[in-house]
Amino acid sequence: MNIFIAGFQHETNTFAPSKADWAAFEAGSGFPAYRRGASIIQAYRGRAIPIGGFIDRADENGWSLVGSVWAGANPSAHVTEDAFERIAGEIVEDLQAAIAQAPVDAVYLDLHGAAVTEHLEDPEGELLARIRRVVGPNVPIVASLDLHANVTAGMLAQADALAAYRTYPHIDMAATGGLAAQLLERRIARGSREPLAVRRLPFLLSLNVQCTMMAPADAVYAELLALDAKHGTLLSFAMGFPAADIAECGPVIWGYGDQAEAAVEALFARVDQPRSQWRLDLRDPDEAVREALALAADADKPVVIADTQDNPGAGGDGNTTGMLHALLRAKAGARFPGRVAIGVLADPRTAAQAHAAGEGARIEVLLGESVPTWGGQFSDPPVKATATVRKLSDGKVTMKGPMGMGGSVTLGPSACLDVDGVLVAVSTLKTQNLDREFFRFVGIEPEAAKVLVNKSSVHFRADYAPIASHILVAKAAGPMAVDPADLPWTRLPDSMALRP
Repeated sequence: MNIFIAGFQHETNTFAPSKADWAAFEAGSGFPAYRRGASIIQAYRGRAIPIGGFIDRADENGWSLVGSVWAGANPSAHVTEDAFERIAGEIVEDLQAAIAQAPVDAVYLDLHGAAVTEHLEDPEGELLARIRRVVGPNVPIVASLDLHANVTAGMLAQADALAAYRTYPHIDMAATGGLAAQLLERRIARGSREPLAVRRLPFLLSLNVQCTMMAPADAVYAELLALDAKHGTLLSFAMGFPAADIAECGPVIWGYGDQAEAAVEALFARVDQPRSQWRLDLRDPDEAVREALALAADADKPVVIADTQDNPGAGGDGNTTGMLHALLRAKAGARFPGRVAIGVLADPRTAAQAHAAGEGARIEVLLGESVPTWGGQFSDPPVKATATVRKLSDGKVTMKGPMGMGGSVTLGPSACLDVDGVLVAVSTLKTQNLDREFFRFVGIEPEAAKVLVNKSSVHFRADYAPIASHILVAKAAGPMAVDPADLPWTRLPDSMALRP
């Protein structure tokens, strides 16, 4: 077996303010930086990302791999046309060169499944189609997808098989690459495509109810595994990314196998009813802070608040101030001095100011930004305050939690600022706070805190849930709508409900 492998990862919030250009893919930020050629095989072997899991399974099977491009950029607004065409063009060019050297027996792609570009609603489907035109109808193409993929008819038609994550937070990324390899094994053994069954759900799901660490999603994925065991299928349930204004946005269930139809129908019934199971539990910023402070008084572990609408993992830039204003209004820092923290706030100007002043300095700051949101309005204004520089950092972070697992991120010059007893982790570049190291790198010990505010929606739960006494979700102004019904949709079909 000679298998061509490549990757393209982007989750597109079409309502967000910042686009992903070529520089964003070169930087990678929360993803590995852009890489091309055979080096991706050694670089990603054993890594906790889908292509790493596929490479490991390929090694077990004795398959030969031909490495092409791996490109990923932080979630944001549209991928620019230039960036996509460069990435797709290099993948196709590498594929043609590989075929000229030796027959390619199969293709594996590490995809997200929720990308949108300036010129394409379904760039993953387009990439698959371009690859299909090169390899022809008989060469198997398999791909792994994110749980938040907006799976299109084009993607399902062009690929022989697709497999999606089954956890959120995504702690099974490598395992999903292994599932894609398993689907390829099944395809090769059969000699033809397995029967495919598909059902699209008629409503959108907020990211916050998609967490598989709690009901109802935990039970849904347990049912998925049981149905696979019963029917010999390989099912996937992509819950969709509910901030992409495209015609095929939304949750999709699909599966492969001779009994796929029965298995998909059973899982569809479990997800579809009762729809009340998918209701949101939200608080406004002041309510969330009041409740957190009351709970923290008697708790022996931190209360964690998700600042979900400024999640850099879903299109936010990590720079809004609604939750910081709420903490200061409630005098949270006076209540628990140095034991209330918020982060990571991306503010390059303030980070540079802190580094220029040095540790221990008192500086006048204008923290954060007032950013445009989906309704044409702006988020909360910057926080004007006198801050003490508690600690400086070069921004190099090695993650230790279940999702990061040794991965490194560079956030540029960073600092811990003390604003009226509230500790603010400030960085130059944005990141989703999904790992406790994103507090520790500026000297904040999360386990010792009484209240933590994280710019994240769900991923933080993987590393923070074990140390949290309570977890609350706050709806402060930001670019990522926690409720899809808040967004000004233009492309969704009339049959799609904005809420379950």
